[in-house]
Amino acid sequence: MKKNMGSADRIIRIIIAVIIGVLYYTGTISGTLGLVLIILAGVFLLTSFVSFCPLYAPFGISTCAVKEK
Repeated sequence: MKKNMGSADRIIRIIIAVIIGVLYYTGTISGTLGLVLIILAGVFLLTSFVSFCPLYAPFGISTCAVKEK
């Protein structure tokens, strides 16, 4: 997999995932919506750690910094 996520994108996803996790475990969000958001937070964390977003690939989006040779 070629990386297609920059560091700012990764940090934003991690922050959103942490916020969703805190809201879920404090009981602010619950039920079906809570479970869907926890799954989304897990996907955000996974994609942040591997620096690859599968939804970016079909659209040709890349937030990585361009390396000049």
